[in-house]
Amino acid sequence: MGGIIESDSGLNALLGRVRRVAVLGVKTEAQANQPAFYVAEDLAEAGLEIVPVPVYYPDVTHILGQPVFRRLVDIPGEVDLVDVFRRAEDIPQHLDDILAKRPGAVWFQQGIRNDAAAEVLARAGIAVVQDRCLMVDYRRYRATR
Repeated sequence: MGGIIESDSGLNALLGRVRRVAVLGVKTEAQANQPAFYVAEDLAEAGLEIVPVPVYYPDVTHILGQPVFRRLVDIPGEVDLVDVFRRAEDIPQHLDDILAKRPGAVWFQQGIRNDAAAEVLARAGIAVVQDRCLMVDYRRYRATR
């Protein structure tokens, strides 16, 4: 299911399928007060499997108790969703990696919008959500279940 998702029904359908989330641009426990860490932590506490993919912190081997991967394509197995914590202008450098991994969906966090990248992903059959907080939407989704 590709395409750009904006409706509540589309978000709920997507979130109902998500079990494993790769967090691209995740921060470490040392930055626990930043959304790029605490959103991932909240999702893990909600029962989702989190796969950390930090862009920085080359010496870090684990985040949230999980081994880190430097590229999405190196993650073994399927990924339901890639949660992106990167500036809009930095997203194009990750497109080849995202396309090679072929996740079910890509989520650009609140404040992040790149229409050109979203269109490339959507044309490749990958669902895209832009400029929304996954933590907030996942909590809302769970509250309706």
